[in-house]
Amino acid sequence: MPIDGPWPPNLADETLAELTERCRAIRRVIIETVARNGGHLSSNLGVVELSVALQSVFSSPHDKIVWDVGHQCYAHKLLTGRWDAFSTLRQENGIAGFPRREESPHDAFDTGHASTSISAALGLLTAETLLGGDGRAVAVIGDGALTGGLAYEALSNAGHLELPVIIILNDNKMSISPNVGALSRHLSLLSMKGKYQTFRRKFDAFVRRIPLAGAALYRMINRLKRAVKAVFYQENFFVDLGFEYVGPVDGHDLKLLRATLQDVRRLGRPVVVHVITRKGKGYAPAEEDPGAFHSVPPFPVESGRLPSSGETWTRVFGLALAEAGARLPELAAVTAAMEKGTGLAPFKAAFGARFFDVGIAEAHAVTFAAALAARGLRPVVAVYSTFLQRAVDSVIHDTALGNLPVVFAIDRAGFVSGDGETHQGIFDISLLRAVPNMTLLVPADGGELALMLDWALHAAGPCALRYPKAAPPPPEAAFAAPLEAGRGVLIPAGAGAAGAGAAGKPAEVCIAFTGSLLLEAKKAAALLAAEGIAADLYNLRFLKPVDEDYLRELAARYAVFAVVEEGARPGGFGEYAASLLCGGGARPLLVTLAAADQFYRQGSRESLLRRAGLDGEGIACAVRARMDL
Repeated sequence: MPIDGPWPPNLADETLAELTERCRAIRRVIIETVARNGGHLSSNLGVVELSVALQSVFSSPHDKIVWDVGHQCYAHKLLTGRWDAFSTLRQENGIAGFPRREESPHDAFDTGHASTSISAALGLLTAETLLGGDGRAVAVIGDGALTGGLAYEALSNAGHLELPVIIILNDNKMSISPNVGALSRHLSLLSMKGKYQTFRRKFDAFVRRIPLAGAALYRMINRLKRAVKAVFYQENFFVDLGFEYVGPVDGHDLKLLRATLQDVRRLGRPVVVHVITRKGKGYAPAEEDPGAFHSVPPFPVESGRLPSSGETWTRVFGLALAEAGARLPELAAVTAAMEKGTGLAPFKAAFGARFFDVGIAEAHAVTFAAALAARGLRPVVAVYSTFLQRAVDSVIHDTALGNLPVVFAIDRAGFVSGDGETHQGIFDISLLRAVPNMTLLVPADGGELALMLDWALHAAGPCALRYPKAAPPPPEAAFAAPLEAGRGVLIPAGAGAAGAGAAGKPAEVCIAFTGSLLLEAKKAAALLAAEGIAADLYNLRFLKPVDEDYLRELAARYAVFAVVEEGARPGGFGEYAASLLCGGGARPLLVTLAAADQFYRQGSRESLLRRAGLDGEGIACAVRARMDL
């Protein structure tokens, strides 16, 4: 349901002291809310003054403000009618942690992945122009997101169109030389003034009208101006693309920010405003370690001590990869700005020369890794499922087509808590199963992940391993068995917790599951066993290739064969199994459970599994319903 509210009273007319106090209040609310709900802290604390300055100079939603990635939009939300609802941030049925158009007209464009803001702002401004409007469009993009190729494509197009798109470059990493930076700031701010722009237009027009030599003289003057800017401007790249460049500007100086943005708003040409901010600003623990406070679980504000995450699939993978690196000198690890998030820190510490962080550039990461493989190395690309979507062409064209042995370690596969629609990792099964030469493995516990990683590192072609953002279950002895391509592992009813109460009775049901759903499959088997229904479990292991004859023979043993996967139904393994098992011979009653053909809003992973009918109760209920037909 849209969350609306009044514009902050007279924000454009508030005094500097009032705006400064508003910034303090916003920081306090962000810190308290993230400490309670979890979320992105450092990036949001770093743009409080910038958010206030933008909302006091531009008239949202008439003027469109697009936040790249969107994980730094908390102050924006507080300033645009969602103060009272902010306590529900990232909670089920609450406000999202990213901009959402359906949530508020002030969220101009849905964002969640990096490097999209300039394209979006340019498109919004182009549409505004075609529709006869006079609104402005602002893209706020971090320096890290400029490593994404989409940002450069948009910059090139923006310079060509010459529309007055405004790009705020939020720089929280670069160090600025005091002398050159001060001169650059003075000259660029001066160039924004109306008198200068008026003089420039009149002078350019005068030179062009000079008979015979006008055009040549105009080109010579432009070359001279660019040469001067090359000496004094640090970001001459933007000037080369046809932008005015302003900065660097202190991103925490409200007075300077407002004055700069007021000048920029009146410009009739594309402009880049280079703003220097500090991540974690205003909260000492986040300022001291902004990386640790980038995305956090709930924590005590007073101490700022982040809770231990305990054992995770990510950590298991990271340690297994480091161990493999010691055995295989040809192994290399590649990440797209997610060294810690994907668990590669141990590998980097041990084998730094074989570790490559390519920045926020997933497609490049994959093609780069494919080229490493072409020369005989064994690259592992560690990436979140949601971000691998950005590199599908590179997976198909540059990796699978040549059958190159690249291993994709797909973290956050399946449902992800808190972050909402843009971060659910439910599409990789459908995307990768359609790719020739691809092997897709789904480990059910940490030991099996290490086993599969070693197997993949010796495979002849590309392999992908997918695992969730969760704690891995206790190890199963059965899952330590060697891998047999295309086959999984059967757990008979009554073995361990699965099927307790039904031991000794021939199983009527088999629940075949993708690895991340082991615990839910066990819960379903236990619920069925309590009703006298014995259920075997089948850990699929391979989603591609599949020993089809074996799967048909296995399914034929049961009255009901259930296939459950933590991925999207369209194009998923369940649809493939249904077509296979209905093709002839003995046909069991088939149940296929997967994520519905929709985007899933934020919630805990447990809640999301329940919504999709993939929790233990949902699986058991679906099996019961099929048996009752």
